[in-house]
Amino acid sequence: MTPLIDVRHLSKTYSLGEVEVHALSDVTITISRGSFVAVMGPSGSGKSTFMNIIGCLDRPTSGSYFLDGVSVESMERDELAEIRNRKIGFVFQNFNLLARVTALENAKLPLLYADNVIRDADARAAKALAAVGLEGQLQNMPSQLSGGQQQRVAIARAIVNEPQIILADEPTGALDTKTSREIMTIFRDLNQTRSITVIVVTHSDEVAAYADRIIYFRDGRLVNGEAAVPMPVVLDQAAKR
Repeated sequence: MTPLIDVRHLSKTYSLGEVEVHALSDVTITISRGSFVAVMGPSGSGKSTFMNIIGCLDRPTSGSYFLDGVSVESMERDELAEIRNRKIGFVFQNFNLLARVTALENAKLPLLYADNVIRDADARAAKALAAVGLEGQLQNMPSQLSGGQQQRVAIARAIVNEPQIILADEPTGALDTKTSREIMTIFRDLNQTRSITVIVVTHSDEVAAYADRIIYFRDGRLVNGEAAVPMPVVLDQAAKR
């Protein structure tokens, strides 16, 4: 079966004046459909750059990226936007909700950017909110919701278009331990019941324990556990909560 994500010899270099920063160096990896992956590594290791590229938010300097069998690294901006809207749902640490609209309006935002008019947008957004336990909060503004509830709205927004992938960047970073566990349980349930591929960037071992697989980055390269060697190796994580 063709992997959902297939990255080959991917590199990314940023120019900061006269200094070149090698954010990624020769990364080769595949991620299967329906998997739950944690991406870990110290600050500056390249994990966020990796997520930005597989989320079609940035382009590699060299190498190739196949998403669902389609080469995307050289696509035009409009094509990338369409891929992001149809195939990928994003969840961020700080929720990124619009402060002056309701939970329902926030959840249905991706539907407003679809190629075709979505006539049942409210119903689909309500269904997504119900899936994360917010069926009674549709008309609440973000200021009326707790941090955990705001992150649930963000997850509803991420799944409203029924994506193949959820990319979550430190999704529990602004939450307490109990709420973090609740949010990670939602991700696990979406992965198991809907076969959505979930990829989470995290510094937390407890968060990573929800994943089936852990990918470690250091100095822009994939590494084997804590070993400081440039080996494209991934580790399976048996512990699940």
